[in-house]
Amino acid sequence: MDIEHTKKEFLQKVCADIRIVEEGVNRYRVFTPFTFDDGDHLAITLSQDENGVWRITDEGHTFMRLTYLIDEKDLRKGNRQKIIEASLMRHGIKEEDGELFISLKEVTPGDALFSLIQGIIQISDVSYLTREIVKSTFYEDFRTQITDIANSILPQKRDLTFDFDWSHPKQDPEGRYSVDCIIRDSGRPVFLFALNNDDKVRDVTINILHFEKLGMDFQSVGIFENQENISRSVLARFSDVCDKQFSQLSGNEERMSSYLNRAIVTG
Repeated sequence: MDIEHTKKEFLQKVCADIRIVEEGVNRYRVFTPFTFDDGDHLAITLSQDENGVWRITDEGHTFMRLTYLIDEKDLRKGNRQKIIEASLMRHGIKEEDGELFISLKEVTPGDALFSLIQGIIQISDVSYLTREIVKSTFYEDFRTQITDIANSILPQKRDLTFDFDWSHPKQDPEGRYSVDCIIRDSGRPVFLFALNNDDKVRDVTINILHFEKLGMDFQSVGIFENQENISRSVLARFSDVCDKQFSQLSGNEERMSSYLNRAIVTG
């Protein structure tokens, strides 16, 4: 590869402030003025793969940074995964084991560098989603986790069913008092609530009291996005009416699975 010609392409397609520094055999570090939100520069390399094909790559740096803030498995599901996949497709970027790259087989170096920079910046923004998207991501994660747990119980309880956004069909046809997920078999149902802010915790407190007033027999479980973000007074009232709480969804998967197995399988 003609490095001087490639450098000219970079300067023409991207910007004038780009440097290429040799860092080994057929491997060059590409320095650009583009940075992440914390000021660190994007890590980009021009190198040959094991088949001798040149490519522009981040060598896994972008995903490594994201995993400092977000659990890796959470990047691979829900809205985060959709955002990442859309960015990869939009810019023609491949991803293998966390490494983002564009092969130079059919793309010019300048176009590849420009596309990779755009993709990296968009993907890194997954950690700074808007409040509404973060909210929906939490509910996506909640649904995924509860679905996995319920499916794991099915071999032991074949009459088990679970429904999201449930409300009593007769007592509450308008759905004013909803349950984020109900898991039930022939015994006592479990009501699960996904809690991400004070308003939701207040609403769920009212809902549980309403179900008790109707004389319903159930177990209530509150699963927080982060319990530390809930005000003490709101949390205290909720704790008076809720049977079981998990302080956050992430990291409590095994405890939730164990608890729900005991609650449903053994009653």
